[in-house]
Amino acid sequence: MASHRRPKQPNRARVTVLTATAAAAVALTSQAANAAPSEKPSKDEVKSKVDKLYEEAEKATEKFNGAKEKQQKLEKQVDRLQDKVARGQDELNDLRGGIGSLASAQYRSGGIDPSLQLFLSSDPDSYLDKASTLDQLSSKQAEALKKIQAKQRTLAQQRKEAADKLKDLATTREELGKKKREVQGKLGEAQRLLNSLSAKERAALKAKEDRASRDSERKAMDAPKTDAPKGGVKGSSRTMAAYAAAQSKLGSPYVYGATGPSSFDCSGLTSWAYAQADVSIPRTSQAQANAGTRIYSQSDLKVGDLVIFYGDLHHVGFYAGNGQVLHAPRTGTVVRYESINNMPFQFGVRI
Repeated sequence: MASHRRPKQPNRARVTVLTATAAAAVALTSQAANAAPSEKPSKDEVKSKVDKLYEEAEKATEKFNGAKEKQQKLEKQVDRLQDKVARGQDELNDLRGGIGSLASAQYRSGGIDPSLQLFLSSDPDSYLDKASTLDQLSSKQAEALKKIQAKQRTLAQQRKEAADKLKDLATTREELGKKKREVQGKLGEAQRLLNSLSAKERAALKAKEDRASRDSERKAMDAPKTDAPKGGVKGSSRTMAAYAAAQSKLGSPYVYGATGPSSFDCSGLTSWAYAQADVSIPRTSQAQANAGTRIYSQSDLKVGDLVIFYGDLHHVGFYAGNGQVLHAPRTGTVVRYESINNMPFQFGVRI
């Protein structure tokens, strides 16, 4: 006979687990469906992230500029030291050659015991003259040997100094490469975020920036005369010459590490502009922050003063009057006017 057993009922615990798993799957699917529309960040969110990346890139840019400046100084120092070493070696070779000549002269005069030479000499007077010459040769030899020893010590010191500088140079070049890669990484990430926006959204962001820049330019042009440095202020004519040079570069593109004349980064613009006024200032914004008298109140700023931004002093521009600055802002922009309140103001610097 066929078996008529009742089907085995599922275990109650197993049913509970299956039910819970199914519910969780439904919930996750529902959450994913609800989250899908918000996966793409808004235009304002993208702009906020991009601005942050540009700020980080500029921090790295100023460190890159500092490493580049250090590298250039070290290269010059190494060249000078290597030139000194080469000239010192030539001098040492000449000194050694001189010792050889003295030794040859002494050999030709007779290198045997002086008392024996006197005994054998048929002309004592002539021998005594030769002995006097030999004494002079010995004295010159001793002096030459002292010079050789001193030159050898100097040369060894110069060679060590050159080797140390070369080591510093290698380290600086490595740091330069790291900072360059960091800058490029931040800029690349920012560009990828911008590319996630539609062409219409990107155009809207640019139009907004352009309107703000035109508004800042109008305000700068309308700056009261009290914002301009007085004629009696020391260096005011050169300050205004530097500011005028910067104004002549309005519209020039920002390029990290650039110092003109066709593209600039922030400190590249200010250092280039002052150079046109025959004033040499440091290359980086952090160093420029110490290049003159600090002015902590915005109300005391005059046109042409440098303006330093951010707690780590990684951005610099020119005060343009009426609460505006003229500067090279960041990658993707050009030299332009902006409100001084767009960035955290630290202090001004009057060169």
